[in-house]
Parts: sequence; structure tokens; C-alpha cells
Amino acid sequence: MTPLNEPVKLPCGLVFPNRLVKAAMAEALAGSGHVPTPTLLEAYNQWAQGGWGGLLTGNVQVDVDHLGMPHDPALHGEYTGKENNQALVELWSQYANACQQHGTPSIVQLCHPGRQSIRFAGRRGIFGATIAPSAVPMDLGEGIVQRFFSWLVFPPSKEMTQGDIERVTRQFVDAARLMADSGFSGVELHGAHGYLLDQFLNPKTNKRTDAYGGSAENRAKFVVDIIHSIRKVVPEKFAVGIKLNSADHSSSTFEDTMTQIQLLVDAGIDFLEVSGGSYENPKMMGREQSERTVAREAFFIEFATEARKRFPGLVLMLTGGFRTRAGAESAIKQNACDIIGIGRPAAIDPKLPRVLLDENVSEEEAQLVLNKIPMPFLAGLIPMKGVGAGLESKYYADQIKRFAMGLKTILPSAW
Repeated sequence: MTPLNEPVKLPCGLVFPNRLVKAAMAEALAGSGHVPTPTLLEAYNQWAQGGWGGLLTGNVQVDVDHLGMPHDPALHGEYTGKENNQALVELWSQYANACQQHGTPSIVQLCHPGRQSIRFAGRRGIFGATIAPSAVPMDLGEGIVQRFFSWLVFPPSKEMTQGDIERVTRQFVDAARLMADSGFSGVELHGAHGYLLDQFLNPKTNKRTDAYGGSAENRAKFVVDIIHSIRKVVPEKFAVGIKLNSADHSSSTFEDTMTQIQLLVDAGIDFLEVSGGSYENPKMMGREQSERTVAREAFFIEFATEARKRFPGLVLMLTGGFRTRAGAESAIKQNACDIIGIGRPAAIDPKLPRVLLDENVSEEEAQLVLNKIPMPFLAGLIPMKGVGAGLESKYYADQIKRFAMGLKTILPSAW
């Protein structure tokens, strides 16, 4: 039997029936109301029938004033419990039911973009400042054009006060409590891809001199406090995981990262998803990987392998680049991870596990290899980091919308 068919049990008791989990992707289907829409629910209805061991939703933003993208779902205000918010719970319960109606455990990815909230996303207004651990500008390039586009897309951020930190902590806790009350199986904190939690963890963006900055332990305090606070208000069997960056941690900060993982483990996380990249360093999009790494599919396998050595009891999910049964099996067999996260292939074929897990399907057929999308000519003229990565994300979001509307998805054509 392929090891991909083996179940995975999290410390909280939640069981994934197999090792293939649909990874989080931007769906762009929440509309201007930033709520679960019928099209979003249908997308997850399709994934729910796909034989996945688990589903990870795309970003659910904890503050409607600060969105990563204009059509992200988000919390609109304080959540004070099921009794006082029955209509809200009913709305999100429809989302949970769409995901889990066929028995697939589903985890909501909770996010705050921090300084990566684009100017035209969210209800703070186009001139409203973003918030961040420190007022470090976005760096999309050194030239005049890049700096102008950076200012145009990302407004200047302001350093968070203690009050801001306490408010955002409550927002994460409120969101987790709402997801638990709505019937989801757990939440994953988005601590990667340059979003707010990653900004606190990373010394490149955290220049604070108070209890939240300086040492690796201090930089992790914001995240650890959120985890502890969530644990106090959700059921014991409700999973709490985190997605962590690996791609932009240099050798000089590697031990700091391992220290922070230890703190997360001590705080009681159920799983750690290894990913990487940001708008400033878009490796999460797979456009800048070495041939050696791409050849064996898993973009961040070196980091995951070292984390496994340090934390043998930690459930690890590895996401980024898996396209074949053989590649996924290899990562499991070499003990680099417990769970395989699959993103873009799931946007093309929502029922991909039915192929990968079927041992009657040959190795040659048990795959979905994707070409990079062709760059439009004008986009190639924009000398700014992340343009290609953003176009690829939009392409796959469009494919999610297509299959949710009953249309055939389109494989990216070769260059």
C-alpha cells in the first residue's frame, strides 16, 4: 500500500484519513462583502468529494480593515459567542458543512497581512496605514519605478502599539472561536509568506526593542501568546497549527528559527506546515527554485528534514511543488514530513487524490505536472518583484472559480 493512504493523527486527536491535504490557495471568491459566497461553498463542495485527507482553506482575514486581497473572506467585528451571533455562526457553518459534508476534516487558515495589505483591499480606506511590528517599508526593488509601484500598492505601515497588539490578538482568538463554533476541525495561523505573524518572527521586519523584539524568543512572543489564548477558548479536539516560512531564513538566523519552533511546540501546536517566500522574495510561487530542488518536487524539503531531526514528535506538513505520487511518497519515505500539501494541482483537478491514491493507476499516470504560465508581454516590462508570482496566483484562482461554476479547468500551456 502506498504510504500516502496511511492516516495521520494529530496530538489533539483529529485524524486525517490519508496524507494528502489540499493546501491553502487564494480563491478570490468572497466578493465585496468578504463573506463565504455560494461560489466559494461550491468550490469546497467539489474538493470535499475529492478524497483528500484534509482541506486547508484559503486566507480568512481576522480584520476586514486589513485584507491581503480585495475579495478575501474576513471577520467584520468582535465575536462574542454563538448565542449573540447566531446569524454569523450560521453563515460560517455553511462553509464548514460544504468542506466536511463527506467526512473530510477541514482547517481554516487565519491571517492578518500586516504591511502586506494592499492599498485597495480592506475597509480602512485607500490612504489608511497598514500595521506592522516595525515601520519597515516594502522592498519591491531599488529603482524609481519599483519604489513608485511599491508605494502605490502598499501604503506605509505604522509600528503597532501595545494596544494594537492586544487588539489583533483578540481578533485571532475571536476568529478561532467562531470557526470552532461553526463546526470546522481546526485553524492554521498563517505565519509565513511575509504576513503579520511572519513579520514579528523575522528580524528583517521586526526592529522592536520591547518585549516583542530583539531575541528569537521575544520575536515569537506575539505568536505564542495568540496560540495560548486560542487554546483557552476552543474545544480540546480542535486543531491549532501554524504555517511557517523557511525560504527566507539564512544560515545566520537558522538557529533562531529552530528556537522559535521549540516555543511553538511548547505552546501546543498540533502541526507545523513548512512553506516559504513573500512578496519581496516570492519563492512560495515556485518561480525561483533550483533545478535540483524542482527535480525532486518538494521546494522546502531541506528545511523540513532538519526540523524533523530536531523535533521528531512534531507533525510536519510540507507544501510546495508536489506534482506526482512518486515525489510525495519519496518525501514520506525519507521521513521529511507526515502530510503532503498540494496546492495548484488541486486548482486544476479538485479530485486529484482519487488518482494519486489509487494503486491501480500507474506511476506514469499518477501525476499532474504543470507548466509555468506564460508571462504577458507588458507584465514582463514591469521590473518589480512578485509580478510573475502574482499572475500565477491569479491564474489558479481563476481555475478554482471555473470548476466551482461547473466549467472545465484549463492547464497552463507550455512556453
